[in-house]
Amino acid sequence: MDRSLIWTIVAGVLNIGIVLLVAPLCQGVLRKVTARVQSRQGPPLPQPYFDLLKLLGKEDIESGQTPAMQRFAAYLSLATVLTVACLVPMGFAPPMNHAGDVILLIYLLTLCGVCTLLAGLAAGSTYSLVGISREMMSMIALEPLFAIALIVGAVHTGSFRLDTVLHGSVYTAAGVPWSGLIMLGVILLSFQAFVQRVPFDISEAETELMEGPLMEYSGPKLALFKYAQMAKLVIYSALFVSLFAPWGSALVFPFGWLLFWAKVLVLVLLVTLVAATHARYRIDQALRFFASLFAVALVALVLASYGH
Repeated sequence: MDRSLIWTIVAGVLNIGIVLLVAPLCQGVLRKVTARVQSRQGPPLPQPYFDLLKLLGKEDIESGQTPAMQRFAAYLSLATVLTVACLVPMGFAPPMNHAGDVILLIYLLTLCGVCTLLAGLAAGSTYSLVGISREMMSMIALEPLFAIALIVGAVHTGSFRLDTVLHGSVYTAAGVPWSGLIMLGVILLSFQAFVQRVPFDISEAETELMEGPLMEYSGPKLALFKYAQMAKLVIYSALFVSLFAPWGSALVFPFGWLLFWAKVLVLVLLVTLVAATHARYRIDQALRFFASLFAVALVALVLASYGH
């Protein structure tokens, strides 16, 4: 077997293992820091691991009329996120760089949200339907933002290769263009929504919709959705670092690898502080906010096309 193929497989499995291992830890950090901000002790850091194990150990109860889509959406959700993990740098170059490009990455990131829509639609509950209607409206306004950031990087580099675009490509050799600075601000302002945290966890608002699209799920299927949501925080943080803060990635292992994860941790802490200090937006407020960011992102795309 070709050695390059063996390395690709090993690196892909390593990326998946890192995401599966680190995602619950990031959730534990998020819970702990949130509790400290609110003057509470909070749960122990390993609590998300225990929660997932408890859900996975429960009986998978299904009725005779359980739609196949309800079962399929749970597996597809986590599988899609882990596939994205093979295309994203985790302190190393993307292991499956030759298996896809930026267009595939955009499709997979969108599919992560579509899985939630399928889950709520298959459940058929009133709360689920309200949740997926909110999710759908948010996706239409939100998903183009990260796509534009990736396309701006592709325009600057003249390539759709993952290892080229996911390496600070929103900047240029001549310096920091206006389009790169604009997209940095756009993604920072919308990052909470991409990882579905307060104030933009509108489709799963526990106090309003009781988990929304996931209300009818329990046991192992709920564990898969929860795991996918935790992994999204790691995936989008890694994407943000690769696009906007790649400095130090060329350092000798393990220094470059450790610096990468230190930057991811800083981003997780920023998400936590914003979530702990802001109230949830209404859906109309969120849509207006996303629409304004989309208009600004289009300006950045036009500037990038002219080399600025």
